[in-house]
Amino acid sequence: MDVAAHGEIVIKRQLEAVAEVRKFIRLTLGDWGVDDYTPCLVASELVSNAIRHACTADDDVTVRLGRLDDGALWIEVQDATTEMPRIVDAALSSESGRGLFVVEQLTRYWGVRPLANAAGKVLFAVLSP
Repeated sequence: MDVAAHGEIVIKRQLEAVAEVRKFIRLTLGDWGVDDYTPCLVASELVSNAIRHACTADDDVTVRLGRLDDGALWIEVQDATTEMPRIVDAALSSESGRGLFVVEQLTRYWGVRPLANAAGKVLFAVLSP
């Protein structure tokens, strides 16, 4: 897998930071000449999940964005906990719980990998060009 370009942003554990991530995605993909709608949605879901469920108050969340030679995009969201995400069966009346389902539907594939020494995890998603 050859990476043609990449970028990274580190945010604090605040839901307001999701807007910063979307701005980072839009600016980076604009420079690359790539549509940002689906990548912004996927990144928002992954980052929101990390902020809500996987971080302590002082932890940072790192978001990486890359473009492969074939035009595919990859997004990584790294947090400091080892709690693994899972898709839940949200009730129709629920206001949350569908984020990873949305990610699964919009990406070529997604997954999670733990970091060494229980230092956290990285969620990743690959989007077709």
